[in-house]
Amino acid sequence: MDRRGEVAVHPVGDHALLLEVDSGAQVAALYARLLAERARGGLGEVAEIVPAARTVLLDGLPRPTDLVGELAGWRVAGDAPPEGPLISIPTVYDGADLAVVAAHWGVSVEEAVALHSGVEYRVAFCGFAPGFGYLTGLPADRAVPRRATPRPSVPAGAVAVAGEYTGIYPRSSPGGWQLLGRTDLMLWDAEREPPALLTPGMRVRFVPASVER
Repeated sequence: MDRRGEVAVHPVGDHALLLEVDSGAQVAALYARLLAERARGGLGEVAEIVPAARTVLLDGLPRPTDLVGELAGWRVAGDAPPEGPLISIPTVYDGADLAVVAAHWGVSVEEAVALHSGVEYRVAFCGFAPGFGYLTGLPADRAVPRRATPRPSVPAGAVAVAGEYTGIYPRSSPGGWQLLGRTDLMLWDAEREPPALLTPGMRVRFVPASVER
């Protein structure tokens, strides 16, 4: 039996369901479909819809078992998701690992900057820290390993890559991603609505800047 695109449904606690698919593209398609379904009232009461790398969590369900039968019959193709809003991130490409990443890609530093800033990214999901988004868009052959030894402190605003993802540290924290540069934009502001600058589905472009600190 062909099970490609099939959604696996796992109960989590008393008020949540974890929906599992096979790829990040299918997560994006499933997330978009769930948002549309919630907008038309098809999911009943659901407090949170939270995408991750291969799963989407439905949380705050009064009776999760009411949805298991319906959702277990879903299939998602992993087609291109609807386009979200586009945000530009001014970025000074002076990160401590920029030369390392350029060497890993087999290009010059200038070419690495052009490669990274020449891609349109998409916020696939959020996590790790409030305001941290996992951005997809780098071609598979540009995936880079994490640092062998994580840094005890990475400054807020650091633009970094690891694996297939690009991310921006919203606050100073330990981290093992390869640092490409920095931005002055505030990724998380509790006084802003919503507090997170980046939310799933948004499109992102990094714009090289020459501002010196």
